[in-house]
Amino acid sequence: MAAIVNRVTALVPKVALPVARYGQSKLSRFWYFARVELRPPMPSEFGEVQKGVQKIVKSASTGAWRQLTVKQFALNGLVGLEVMFWFYIGECIGRGSIIGYRPGRSEGIPAPYKYFM
Repeated sequence: MAAIVNRVTALVPKVALPVARYGQSKLSRFWYFARVELRPPMPSEFGEVQKGVQKIVKSASTGAWRQLTVKQFALNGLVGLEVMFWFYIGECIGRGSIIGYRPGRSEGIPAPYKYFM
């Protein structure tokens, strides 16, 4: 047992520095993109959102979606699935359950608080 502990304690400093350097480069890249992609939309960007929705409605009504390549169609489908899954995860977090709401879980406690008990 002591031999294993000595071997692990000798190995950890050798492995920790390369892992930390690798993680630091990935973390800095994550923060670079997180500042742009993970921020909430600004009020000035709502006009662009409205134009994008109008463009989607127009392409759906004119049949322009039939001119998409298979790759573009697959990417659009994956983005739609991602939005749907994040919506479902948000609903699960909001209701506190995967299956459904549990209204009778804690009797006598007001509705907003009974899910945290």
